[in-house]
Amino acid sequence: MNYLQAFILAIIEGLTEFLPVSSTGHMVIASAVMGIGSDEFVKLFEIAIQLGAILAVVVLYWKKFFDFSKWQFYAKLLIAVIPALGFGYLLNDFIDDKLGSPIFIAVILLLGGIVLLFIDKMFKNPKIDHEADITNMSAFKIGCFQVLAVVFPGLSRSAATIIGGMQQKLTRHAAAEFSFFLAVPTMCAATGYKLLKGAHLLNGENIKLLLFGNLIAFIVAIIAIKSFIGFLSKHGFRVFGYYRIVIGVVILALYFSGIDLTVL
Repeated sequence: MNYLQAFILAIIEGLTEFLPVSSTGHMVIASAVMGIGSDEFVKLFEIAIQLGAILAVVVLYWKKFFDFSKWQFYAKLLIAVIPALGFGYLLNDFIDDKLGSPIFIAVILLLGGIVLLFIDKMFKNPKIDHEADITNMSAFKIGCFQVLAVVFPGLSRSAATIIGGMQQKLTRHAAAEFSFFLAVPTMCAATGYKLLKGAHLLNGENIKLLLFGNLIAFIVAIIAIKSFIGFLSKHGFRVFGYYRIVIGVVILALYFSGIDLTVL
């Protein structure tokens, strides 16, 4: 991997991590197209640069994350993250195997896109517009929705948790923000686990690439988060549904036209 390839992957991570379009699917396909998808460090890089995106959430919502007087906020995140951590650990090998299947990712992108076309009409009359009003049970149920993204790579962690929030009567705005908050412990755990497993890959040059990628992901994620909240509140999910369908079709077309995506 060179710095240009790292730059491209980091932009994709920053743009898509908090959108309901599957950052993992986008980065895996991009790395395959660039011919670096089979590299073990690239697979680590795609996970590790999530730290930059996580930092963007913490910076933008620093008052929330550093108000230690409101322990209930941290308790809700802990309750919500437990299901994904458990399933992620148990199904790690399954997840890695499915990330190697472009057909699997394409199908999940397509199906998720179809769901997003109708999601705004499925959950009407939301009642909760602030994180403080989310109960511990609702937080746990949202965390269970996050498990779907763990089991089905390409679904999108953001999409799963936002839909879970809306199912629990959160407004689109509140559901998106709680999804951002929940991303912090979830992605920290996933990234830390991958870094421990891939510690043997962390030589001097690779560490520089990781630092560079995290910086780019951080900058782009800040812009994406600010833009997404406003767009989602006004326009809903439909455009993201169409986008996922288009991307899914493109992946299938590339695969069946004979372009080698098997390096994933």
